[in-house]
Order: sequence, then structure tokens, then C-alpha cells
Amino acid sequence: MRALIVTAMTAASIVAASVASAATFNTDGVDSHDHWQSLTLTLGGERHYRAVETHSYSDATLSLNTSQGVCDLPWLEMRVTLEQQQGESRAVNLVPARLRIDEQPVINTMAEFITERGDDGFYAHFYLSDMQTLMADMRQGEQLFLGFDQEEREPWYMTFSLQGADAAITRMLTQCEDAEATVN
Repeated sequence: MRALIVTAMTAASIVAASVASAATFNTDGVDSHDHWQSLTLTLGGERHYRAVETHSYSDATLSLNTSQGVCDLPWLEMRVTLEQQQGESRAVNLVPARLRIDEQPVINTMAEFITERGDDGFYAHFYLSDMQTLMADMRQGEQLFLGFDQEEREPWYMTFSLQGADAAITRMLTQCEDAEATVN
């Protein structure tokens, strides 16, 4: 899998503006939910809430994330651990991607591949227009299938378990909403 990612990064066709430098967040309130976990990430006054699947791959995670102040704008992200820390923050490529939960219809979208300086991760951020439906399907599904196009090479596929996603997503959203209610 790492070879495919490195190849995709090397063959990048779109290089965009740099993203923010990697920062180390404190992890609080980790709770396990079968193959998923829910947790809070903090750095100063910044708070993010995450539901993450770490079970399916030893070097990759799938996470649903939201931030205090914008709990209604979650985003889906996949992270793959690389062999070394990255020297620069940059958007490496924008590729067609497909998502599917169980036997639901395929969602055709785009994924932006990103590296962050000082981080040993390779990130895929998905451009999705209907996160509420995706989250509802994730909460009821068994597996989430991902496919990434790689130009003339075979597509790259991954499958993540959704066992425990419902409880992890519920806790992530509740924590974010409770934090917003406390501030207001």
C-alpha cells in the first residue's frame, strides 16, 4: 500500500498552496466502541472531536471529525502512516475517489492528498456534499469501501469496518454540541 501512495505522490499533477504546519494536539477522553474510538483533540483553546477507525489497517485510519464552533460541518479524512516525517506541507494531488457503504449507491467524489511538514502521515480529505446522509449510512452500515483512481495504474482500494461507528459518531457529535452549549 505504501508503494501506491508514494507513486501517487510522485506522479502528482496538482500542487496547491501549503496547508498549515503540523501541530501536536493533546488527546483526551478516548473511549472505545468495537472497531472505532471517539476522542477529543485539544491545543490551547482549539478543540476537535473525532470518531476514528484504527482496526482495519495497521498503518491507516479513517476518521470523521468536527470542531467546536462548527459541529454541523464534519469532514471525512483518511490517514496513512509513511516511513518518514514529511519535509513540507502541501497538497500533493486531487484524484477521483469512490465511497460506498455496504450495498448503498456509490458516491463519486474527489479526494485531496495532503502532507504536513513534520508529520509522518499522508492524508486524504474527501469533498462530500451530503455528509449527513453519509454519517447516517455509516452509523447503520458494516463496511465503508474506498477507491482512488491512479491515472493509468489500477485503482487503489481500501475497506474499513463500521462496527462501532454509530456509538463513536454519536459521542463525537454529543461532545462537540455539549462544548458549544457550554460556551454559549
